[in-house]
Amino acid sequence: MMNAPTLFTPLRLGAVEMPNRLLMAPLTRMRAGPGRMPTLSMAEYYTQRAKAGLIVSEATAISQQGTGCPNTPGIYTDGQIAGWEGVVKSVHMAGGRIFLQLWHMGRISHPSFQPEGGLPVAPSAIAPQSGQALTESGLQSYVTPRALETKELPGIVAQYAAAAKNAWRAGFDGVEIHNANGYLLDQFLRDGTNHREDEYGGSVENRSRLTLEVTEAVTKIWGADRVGIRFSPGGVFNDMRDSDPLATFSHVLHELNRFGLAYAHLIVSTEEDIRHGAVPVPLATLRKEFHGPLIIANGFTRMTATQALLEGVADAVAFGRLFIANPDLPHRFQLNAPLNSPDESTFYGGTEKGYTDYPALNLEFVQK
Repeated sequence: MMNAPTLFTPLRLGAVEMPNRLLMAPLTRMRAGPGRMPTLSMAEYYTQRAKAGLIVSEATAISQQGTGCPNTPGIYTDGQIAGWEGVVKSVHMAGGRIFLQLWHMGRISHPSFQPEGGLPVAPSAIAPQSGQALTESGLQSYVTPRALETKELPGIVAQYAAAAKNAWRAGFDGVEIHNANGYLLDQFLRDGTNHREDEYGGSVENRSRLTLEVTEAVTKIWGADRVGIRFSPGGVFNDMRDSDPLATFSHVLHELNRFGLAYAHLIVSTEEDIRHGAVPVPLATLRKEFHGPLIIANGFTRMTATQALLEGVADAVAFGRLFIANPDLPHRFQLNAPLNSPDESTFYGGTEKGYTDYPALNLEFVQK
């Protein structure tokens, strides 16, 4: 294939022109300041990685109800918007592009985060059977969430719309709807967590309804060409399961074609994930269902990402751990240079150690 793209072939995602096909994946780092406000350190962190074709920000709470762990940022107060505005300006000054990922944690929360100490909300009153909630006072057992009433769901859509508007105020280049990893929209989509008997439960058409309503609301604010969406079709993180994930995700991806989104972003199941209970969902089948640009993520290397582009199973690849440890990852890949190893002990919370102190490529290597 003479004209097969490489990681360094430019790509247009909707309204965004990417100089390369390496995205920085959304990565929870738990380093927001008081009031869930972005900090100067966060601005430095993202700006160091501005050579990514596109940065997708860490998952960002759309409301207090949508929060569920310490020191993650929000986009629902004026202070948070102002903090993100500083991050975005810094990234733009370095020549980068950045989308905000919109997040509602649903049942993966705890009363200590909720307004007036209420129960977390979910499609159905089903508690996660694995893991624990990380709270300000340490790990605690998940509670059984409160099932949202049908009449409350327009309010959930409105939370996403308000957050999308706030992201626009902060100057982002677009937004990504977080529909993956066992959070609220994923909880509605999959039948392991959605046992509703109204028009938002039962059939795959009904279970997809909230995702499509949120997408419609967000695209009305941004225009579809500045909106992406992320799924984890085979994922079991946060005690997720579905009786037929291929049918579920094929349906929702097909239905999303009506919007003309900038991209869909899929977390693929690795062999290690499958050993831990994840389900292999054929990427080639999902690729056929969605007609726009497709991004894939989860453990790719320079070699495997290049191969995926060569085979045409995706248009771009998102990198997480490698971008954590290598702020200049595109440059290193281009030179086939050595990579820094990520320090897992510093992934969540802490200071600049393991956050903004990873070195860029040694000048001596570049000059060889």
